[in-house]
Parts: sequence; structure tokens; C-alpha cells
Amino acid sequence: MQNHSKIKVWDPLVRVFHWTLVSTFLIAYITEEDLLGVHVWAGYVLLAAIAVRLVWGIIGTRHARFSDFVTRPSTALRYVKDTLRFKAKRYIGHNPAGGWMIVILLISLVATGLTGLLLYGVGDHAGPFAGWFVNSSEYWEDALEEVHEFFANFTMFLVVIHLGGVLLESILHKENLVAAMISGDKLRRSNTTGEHVRLQEDH
Repeated sequence: MQNHSKIKVWDPLVRVFHWTLVSTFLIAYITEEDLLGVHVWAGYVLLAAIAVRLVWGIIGTRHARFSDFVTRPSTALRYVKDTLRFKAKRYIGHNPAGGWMIVILLISLVATGLTGLLLYGVGDHAGPFAGWFVNSSEYWEDALEEVHEFFANFTMFLVVIHLGGVLLESILHKENLVAAMISGDKLRRSNTTGEHVRLQEDH
């Protein structure tokens, strides 16, 4: 007999962070140089949100902590293979592949934001790094623009892969992961392989 009661997985900070990251990245990606002020402030908010999330990943609730979902790369690869065979077990928190996707996304987003601030400093002589480029050449502006655009597009590529993974896992385990990131709740299914033991640790 299955137990379909709900369990709180994602705390408010994780959920606010997730949707803040989604909105600020999309705003920054869409606006680019057309609305520079909006673009820059979206970048500031994005980097501030990541800073808070990094701290919360160490001291936060169980499923928010990096120690809960960052596994060995071999574990993540095995999970991907099991998923493609539709045999992957269900995780209450982030699965191993999702955990590594979060790490890579955060690295790429930080690189995008920092190169954006550097570009803002050299191109517009504004922002926290403006003083670094008082007598800089156009070479630095061109180089930073290329690097910034690369990481922005690479992040968007990762986002597409992430969405595909969310869709596939939602179908595989018959649950709406997007809704779970809004409400913070997931269904408890104590007879799911590998899940029952994990749930016992929550109490």
C-alpha cells in the first residue's frame, strides 16, 4: 500500500532563490545592451542571490545543503544512464545528475555575472571594477564581451538541458517537479526503491 501524504522538501529560501535566478537571468539575457540599466541590475540581483544560496548550501535545511545532493561524478553518470533506461530511482531532494547540473549552472552564472561587471567597467567606466580600466585599450572590451557572451549562451544551453531533465524526470516518476518548486512539497511514496530509507532520516 502506498503512502501519498505530502512531505516538505524545498524551504522558502530555496524556492525564492530558484525563481529569482530564473527571472533575473532571463531579464538580463533578453535586455542585453538595449536596456543596459535593467541588464546590469538584473546581474547584481542574480549575483547577490547566488551569494546567499552558497551560504545556505552550507548551513541551510537538509535538502538545501550541497552535501545532500553533490555526489561523485560516477554516481551522477550512473543516474543518467539509469534515467535513459527509465530505471532511475526517485529522490526526494535533487537527484545526483540534478545536483551536478546545479553546481555547473552556478559556476557558469557566476562567470557570466563577473565578466559582465568587468565589461561594464571597461566599456562604460561604471560599476565596482571601473577603476581597473581607467587607461584600458579596446582589446579588453572586445575580449570581455566575447567571454561574457560565451558564458551567457553556455548558461542558456545548460538551462535547456536542465528543463529537459526536469521534464523527463517528471514523466518518469509521475510528478510535477515545477509545482514542487513552487509549493515546496512532494508526495511521500514509501514503497519507492531507495526512498523509504532516505525519508526515515527526516524525522
